Amino acid sequence: MRYLTFALAKGRIADQTMEILEQIGLPCHEMKEKSRKLIFTNEEAKIRIFLAKPSDVPTYVEYGAADIGVVGKDTIMEENRNIYEMLDLGLGKCRMMVAGFEEMRDKLYKKHDLRVATKYPAIATDFFYRQKNQTVEIIKLNGSVELAPIVGLSDVIVDIVETGSTLKENGLVLLDEICDLSARVVVNRVSMKMEHERIIEIIDNMRKIIKENEK
Repeated sequence: MRYLTFALAKGRIADQTMEILEQIGLPCHEMKEKSRKLIFTNEEAKIRIFLAKPSDVPTYVEYGAADIGVVGKDTIMEENRNIYEMLDLGLGKCRMMVAGFEEMRDKLYKKHDLRVATKYPAIATDFFYRQKNQTVEIIKLNGSVELAPIVGLSDVIVDIVETGSTLKENGLVLLDEICDLSARVVVNRVSMKMEHERIIEIIDNMRKIIKENEK
């Protein structure tokens, strides 16, 4: 039996995913030990796990360096890789939103020279161009996008919103919702054919745990 390799997005999602894997009988005790290891192994279950920057997880999965990945829906949409999205884990729930000053509410889809600041140019482009049939200028930022409308760089922003408290503190409001987000399980297309039974069993077991945890 060959190893199944998991790529987990670093941070809270990885920690919560490890709890689920432990509940379905796929623990990885090496990850709890302090070490400089990059790949952690459960020899008995024949699984390997490594942590990666969220934006890299879909790439590892698409190219087969990982059979299974766990990462946020926002990253899946932004990276747009050729992979299977198999399961919504319901972890890290939030929303992708359009936000700005209240005065933009009536102008939002009428303004012809709208400038949109975002960390997610692919998602923003898809939303405005394809869904709203609107030509906009997308400005890619890497830091706090809330700053953009305040200093006059953009009219609105597209960003992830959990509570909305940061927006409120800076005088911004939610103007439109693009989609709901949460952590998803993704699978390499070749791996799905080669290891179909093992992968489906893991995903089915994860699904059962999620339902039990929701009760």
